[in-house]
Amino acid sequence: MARVTVEDCIIKVPNRFNLVMYASQRARDISSGAAETLDRDNDKNPVIALREIAEDTLSFDELQESLILGLQKQQPSDDLEEDLEVAEALTRESIVLGATPVDGGVADRQAANDAFADSGKPDPVDETDAAAAAEADAGVLLGREAEEPGG
Repeated sequence: MARVTVEDCIIKVPNRFNLVMYASQRARDISSGAAETLDRDNDKNPVIALREIAEDTLSFDELQESLILGLQKQQPSDDLEEDLEVAEALTRESIVLGATPVDGGVADRQAANDAFADSGKPDPVDETDAAAAAEADAGVLLGREAEEPGG
């Protein structure tokens, strides 16, 4: 069993931080079942990883790619067009389900009306008609009759 030192590895990877990151990623890969490029010799995974780095039996590009993919929380999407379609579909669905627009502007009401038209549901009631209908319903529910003029 040959003893590996950091000085042996610094020749291959001059940055000590990168050396630690590469060795730890390689040790994780080995423990998850990746094939070893050297004999184990009853060594632990970090020692094997450092020996592989010192003897230059690894592709550092592949190791760096594996390290980056392992640290990413969310995998990048390959299709920007698909992301835009999903975002538009979610916006239409939230409008149809009655989510209030962020700024309450006319453009948002127009988008809501367009979404209702696309969904096949009946046309939404105009805001002024909705307020009048709510007042009429409130009067009926409270037992008030409509007052006749002059009476």
